[in-house]
Amino acid sequence: MGPVAAGPVLAAAAAPVVGTPSLALRAKANADVPALPAGFPAHLPDKLAWTGSDFNKSSEHILVLDGLGLAEVRAAIEYYKSLGQDGDLVEPSSFPLPTLGPLLRALSRDVHSGRGFCVIRGLNPASYSVEDLTLAYLGVQSYIAEQRGRQDKRGNMLGQCLYATFNAPRRLLMVGAVHIVADNSTKQMAEHHRHSTKAITFHNEEAGDVVGWLTRSTAAAGGKCIIASAYTVYNVLAATRPDVIRTLARSDWPFAMPRFHCRPVVFYQDSKLIMNFGRAALMGSAAHPRPQHLPALTARQVEALDAIETIAQATQLEIQTQAGDMHFINNLAILHRREGFANGQAATEKRHLVRMRLRSAEHGWRIPRELAAEWDEAFKKQGVRHWHVEPMPHYFFSMRMHPN
Repeated sequence: MGPVAAGPVLAAAAAPVVGTPSLALRAKANADVPALPAGFPAHLPDKLAWTGSDFNKSSEHILVLDGLGLAEVRAAIEYYKSLGQDGDLVEPSSFPLPTLGPLLRALSRDVHSGRGFCVIRGLNPASYSVEDLTLAYLGVQSYIAEQRGRQDKRGNMLGQCLYATFNAPRRLLMVGAVHIVADNSTKQMAEHHRHSTKAITFHNEEAGDVVGWLTRSTAAAGGKCIIASAYTVYNVLAATRPDVIRTLARSDWPFAMPRFHCRPVVFYQDSKLIMNFGRAALMGSAAHPRPQHLPALTARQVEALDAIETIAQATQLEIQTQAGDMHFINNLAILHRREGFANGQAATEKRHLVRMRLRSAEHGWRIPRELAAEWDEAFKKQGVRHWHVEPMPHYFFSMRMHPN
């Protein structure tokens, strides 16, 4: 299938980890603790453990909407608008998709307990108003995971990733909550993950069982969606460097954002592996310098992050995103990153994503105690909720709370 490219096979992923001298030497130094952490399995025989090469000849993860599906979406938009409700109340009962709905529910099960990701393709953003396109996204999304998380303490719900390099008023360049805008007005803005066009490393979002995003437009070059299985990363490390997993499972990782706290990077509970981390929160970045009074990562911890990145890049799946695509990934089991990109001059050549954090009452995983505060902040905390279908001024959003 044309839009998808795969990383090397699993065997190739193990080689750079085992073969790196520094990693091999540290493995010998840890000979007194070679075993995996208590309760962690030697291997995860799960559908979530895949490599990019598994999808070389498969497009099962992409649902292409046909004429009937698109007609159902349009009919559902009109039906919902006839109810006179606010857009944040959309749910399957008020956004009926008689034929498409069962397919989306099957994809929800697959995102939560199958391969961990899916792409829904076929919407043409040019055929919808911004409001109707956003409503279509919310309606389809409600079949995947119906609970929508707050993006920040101000209650912003729709974080919009707008990448713009043209000279426009500042209010058009700023975007929501946890998102990325190409803005070189200051050094901090230009270096921030949400505002840079540079590549970023593999990570998870701070909260949300599922991360979903709608692509309103793509960049002129680059900007692919790149994902990797945390289960595959684990299996490689369990077979070659169990001491690295011991490091990742320790509760002494000094996360600096959104507040300073220590916790593990990996968890294993209910027969499920959960990985949650981001480099900026652990090591700082040009936009988020790490306060000097906070503890720095140890050599073992830096080594562990490098091992994750090495294996993830060797086994990654690259998806050439198209305008109108809706992506949904399991944020607990799938890592994601972005390649660098360049915008063009036309409005349709400027990368613009609308991203949300989601949770399903039916399929959602039990969240580890150490992560519960972030989930509660996003999904349980009461308060105002703002829905912006277009990018909003910077004072609506926190640059500091979420670095990714």
